[in-house]
Amino acid sequence: MSSGGERAIGDACRACGAGELDLVLDLGEMPAADHFPLPSEPISGDSRHRLAMLLCGRCGLAQLAPDTTTVAEPRGLEPRALREQAAEAVARVAIDGRLRGRTVREFGSPHGGTWLPLLASRGFSATEISGGPADIVIDSFGMMHEPDQRAAAAARAAATAPGGVLLLQFHSLRAILAYGQWNALRHGHFAYYSLPALRILLAQAGLHLATAWEFELYGGTVLVAAVPAPADPRRYPATPDDRALRLLDAESGLGTPRALAALQSAADEQTSALRAWLESEAALRHRVYAYGAASRAVALFARAGLHPGLLRGVADASPAKQGRRMPGTGIPIITPAELVAAQPDRVLLTLPDLLPEVQAGLPALSDTWVVEIPRPP
Repeated sequence: MSSGGERAIGDACRACGAGELDLVLDLGEMPAADHFPLPSEPISGDSRHRLAMLLCGRCGLAQLAPDTTTVAEPRGLEPRALREQAAEAVARVAIDGRLRGRTVREFGSPHGGTWLPLLASRGFSATEISGGPADIVIDSFGMMHEPDQRAAAAARAAATAPGGVLLLQFHSLRAILAYGQWNALRHGHFAYYSLPALRILLAQAGLHLATAWEFELYGGTVLVAAVPAPADPRRYPATPDDRALRLLDAESGLGTPRALAALQSAADEQTSALRAWLESEAALRHRVYAYGAASRAVALFARAGLHPGLLRGVADASPAKQGRRMPGTGIPIITPAELVAAQPDRVLLTLPDLLPEVQAGLPALSDTWVVEIPRPP
């Protein structure tokens, strides 16, 4: 289905409240990405919900269309790539001289992991006081899970002490577009930030964008430093530094439906390519599995109409998912040990950032990994 930038009448922007949004990506009715059923539960009973991305013409925030899912997301295990990037991020913030004060507060994320030990090693102590401000406030992939983006930004601003800093990390909308990562869209992920849109959202909450750092994680991750508006405006300049200004300029064109139109084409082409590749592998009697029962794989597998005859199983390191199945399909979720025992011919890696970790942890599968879906000749 082509989105075509048509108007989504009746939806309100999660950040600024604008009443008319543009439909930029429409995946139709998809299984909930946060509920992994037991194999005994019939596929026909899997609920399906609208999955679409809307774009606000006023503030530029790309966001999830109204979401009717209610199931809590199972907390994932933190990948090594995420741990390594967190350490690098804290080091770069420290080099820039922005780790000042003594207290730190963290807004958690279902993606797992915490930065608190990294800050503790630098002399910071965590504060769990509800509403109590801290010198350093951390949010790594957390705020995107908040349906009310305006309220979420306000909560993080209230948690940041005068003279403190909010460090907020997110998967860049520019990377999602550049690499055709359409299946970053999922239920429970309510916002997809460009830096210009995030700057507006933070400003509404009284936070100035100070600087930003870029990382290669997930094809493009951005960490911003935002500071409360001071009583004396001379204390912090309202203008971001040169590094942030360059990134703002690079992303200045992402606030239009035309800029994001390629996501729909990527979704259609990738699902067709996956189905065609698996059918060709099945014709060769190859045993194909996947690794990573990630939420972003749910829409991909469902749109491609996959079943165990094409993809025999998906291995995952999370005990919460093992022994269950992928939503909308009969594909079982197995342990990494079961994957090795199956002696697969091909293993599709649903999260490319995991490649170094799985190569080191599962050496028996060294010649089987498929990181990019092969395209039809």
